[in-house]
Amino acid sequence: MDIEARPPQTTQQYVLEQLRRAILTGQLAPGSAIRQDALAEQLGVSRVPIREALKILEGEGQVIYRPRRGYMVAELALEDFLEVYRIRQILEEEAVRSAIERITDEDIQRLQDAHADVVAAGQAGEIIAMAAANRRFHFTLIDAAGMPRLRRFLSILWDASDVYRSLYYSEESNRDRVEREHQGIIDAVRARDTEDLIRRLGEHRAGTVATFREFMATQDSRER
Repeated sequence: MDIEARPPQTTQQYVLEQLRRAILTGQLAPGSAIRQDALAEQLGVSRVPIREALKILEGEGQVIYRPRRGYMVAELALEDFLEVYRIRQILEEEAVRSAIERITDEDIQRLQDAHADVVAAGQAGEIIAMAAANRRFHFTLIDAAGMPRLRRFLSILWDASDVYRSLYYSEESNRDRVEREHQGIIDAVRARDTEDLIRRLGEHRAGTVATFREFMATQDSRER
């Protein structure tokens, strides 16, 4: 696992950040075992902050614990992935219907700023930074709805599929597509056009689903 220089933060925060980075970039792939002893040695920490970080990730659905096997990076079957995205669709449509009535010029500027960060990170091939900016982009819109419980549910759903986000962002064509689609989303928000916004968000999610379908089909063919 590649390790970044340690910034000034608590040991647990440092370990959690490194694990998130490894999962998001695919260094710790879905289904792979997490060896706590080896990880502690790599990061230069005891096993205590490793266990604490893994419990946080387990609560987010990014890792799972198997008796006698330990922790491993969570996997999603195609059916699970489709369920996550279907529920996201339902909740996000509800959120944007409320958001479009409440959104301010300041919110739109935050959308534009997050989009600029997505573009810059994508052009640099920085998957971690792109994923963070992308999440900030979408949750700026969700937050504008003023529905904190709905936001918490959506955050859980986003966490559940984070392990596969690197699949989408690793392709330059997908990074370009994100840039185009985000600008279309911003245009719909500026126009306060709810139905156009819902349509554009649906197309945006569909691109990720299509990539995951292709990935699963490739995995199945390799296993035969």
